[in-house]
Amino acid sequence: MLIRDAQFLKSSTTYKDCPEPVYPEYAFMGRSNVGKSSLINMITGYKKLAKTSGTPGKTQLINHFLINGAWYLTDLPGFGFARVSKTSRQKWEKMIHDYLLQRPNLVNSFLLIDVRHPPLDNDLAFMSWLGSRQVPFTILFTKSDKLGVNQLKSKLAHYTRFLTETWDPIPPYIVSSSMTGQGREEILEMIGTCNARA
Repeated sequence: MLIRDAQFLKSSTTYKDCPEPVYPEYAFMGRSNVGKSSLINMITGYKKLAKTSGTPGKTQLINHFLINGAWYLTDLPGFGFARVSKTSRQKWEKMIHDYLLQRPNLVNSFLLIDVRHPPLDNDLAFMSWLGSRQVPFTILFTKSDKLGVNQLKSKLAHYTRFLTETWDPIPPYIVSSSMTGQGREEILEMIGTCNARA
């Protein structure tokens, strides 16, 4: 799939304020500082489409982008950020959960996970929540460029082996890097295939 046009539409505090659900929609989500905005910019080819920041928890709203005038890309607030109040964390979690359950045109969600880390409780709990509510999702392992080839293979083998303990089959996954562009074609091909079915 070629990205010919990508534009920011709006930020919303609740799923009720999101753009009209007239196009297929794909949400990108993950722990704070997992590299979500950088990956969105890499996928679309627009370096400043999603605002990046060295400060975790920067994205606090549901941000919608219109791609090729044909589908929505949604940037969700990061979860698991400790340097905010418990009330704020709960508010963000409710915003994310409501969006995922109530957005009728949501085709697939991409859960970003830093491939350098072992399975983390927040990520695993979120996967379990998605699975129990039958919300389709794909794991995007990020920051693959930070590891050597053998390190990457080892980390992936450990993670996927861990997932087999509770998932059968395990969720689909794609290995990516916003620095090298790895995974871009796979992600866009998946979206293109889903759009053709929508």
